[in-house]
Amino acid sequence: MFKFVVKGTAFSSADSKNVTILEDALFCISESGIITKIIFSSEEEYAKTIHEYSAINKLQELAKGQYILPGFVDLHIHAPQWAQAGTALDLPLYDWLNTYTFPLESKFSDEQFAEKVYSDLVSELIKNGTTTALYFATVHREASLRLAEICSEKGQRGLVGKVVMDDPEQNPEYYRDTNAQEAISETELFIQEVLELNKKTPQGVYPVVTPRFIPSCTEDSLKGLGDLAAKYDVHIQSHCSESDWAHSFVKERFGKNDAFALNDFGLLTEKAVMAHCGFLSDKDMKLFSEKGTAVAHCPISNAYFGNAVTPIAKLLREYQVEVGLGSDISGGFSPSLFDNIKQAVMSSRMLEDGVDKECSSETRGVPNSSITLNEAFYLATAGGGESLSLSVGKLAIDYAWDIQIIDTQELPIFSEEEPLMDIFQKILYLSRPENIREVWVQGRKVHDKNMKILKGQ
Repeated sequence: MFKFVVKGTAFSSADSKNVTILEDALFCISESGIITKIIFSSEEEYAKTIHEYSAINKLQELAKGQYILPGFVDLHIHAPQWAQAGTALDLPLYDWLNTYTFPLESKFSDEQFAEKVYSDLVSELIKNGTTTALYFATVHREASLRLAEICSEKGQRGLVGKVVMDDPEQNPEYYRDTNAQEAISETELFIQEVLELNKKTPQGVYPVVTPRFIPSCTEDSLKGLGDLAAKYDVHIQSHCSESDWAHSFVKERFGKNDAFALNDFGLLTEKAVMAHCGFLSDKDMKLFSEKGTAVAHCPISNAYFGNAVTPIAKLLREYQVEVGLGSDISGGFSPSLFDNIKQAVMSSRMLEDGVDKECSSETRGVPNSSITLNEAFYLATAGGGESLSLSVGKLAIDYAWDIQIIDTQELPIFSEEEPLMDIFQKILYLSRPENIREVWVQGRKVHDKNMKILKGQ
């Protein structure tokens, strides 16, 4: 017996390059919110299942023009920066951090302020189809725990990190951990608190070891965080080779690239996700592949602060590195992974074609760098799930029922005879939050366009 059955047409990544169409399929969902069976119209039990679950009012049949996508997996979000989204993106990264970002994040010592910002952000992301989110919080343990609690309450699968930044030479006095010992002890307590919260969170909420990036941390804190990640077997996140400045800083400090420096501290693991990675060398990429460490590609943010286009095609095809998408609020202005899917494709084409007209066409770009729309969709869904080692981001048996229902009535689809793959492309290029009718996480409805944000049912 299933908890409920959903009848509809869905799109899901078969692999990094191919999308599977599940036309008029029956998705059978268990009590725990897992897809336990998918029945197609050609199978004998199809009609029987429709009749049986319709009779007990446990069949949801999508209306004409509605389609199912997996919920999005956002691999890089600075949750406190939601309060400054769209601000000062024309500044260099170092100036942006010190003039705007650090003063803002310091305000999250005020738990009421944190509650207001975090609650609004989680609701906004759910409304945009993000069902799993990997968050940087701030140095404040109590406010960071509140973000995890809000994810738990609103029904989003949240992975939350209390940020560590303890180097007195690189962080402002008003906003940093007092010392490495305090940073490690507070992080350990945070891990324990979130692990306890997870016991009563059906969709899962997870603690994440979070050194902000190497320039903000002492060697003692980096080593201590690596030890904590191993002790509790938890996720890790940081920034890696993001910009000219950050990449050069680490190389001057340690005589090696970020990837190898992070690895020295035990911070590259199968549960690690490193953001940006625009300046990875071939040796760095090989190390990522060997360690199973994933890359969070943030194409909108990188256009402002990255100083380079991350070579996603090379990471995926040549080195088989796990890659997903991140919005990087607020280095990226948009909370929508639909926007980042589009930008990922555009940025990859700019890398392949080049941007300097003074160079010849043969030398202007980097060959074989462009990615397809199918690949960008994979990054936002299945690629993100694989990066987190979680069974999310795919419409397949034993995966969580994390989905968004897209209503295309307001999209320019002019004929019922349009090929489904054409409709799929239009959904990815043209959808806005208002086209997302419902969002479900772990078999619970957490958003309904007509009822706004729900707490789950």
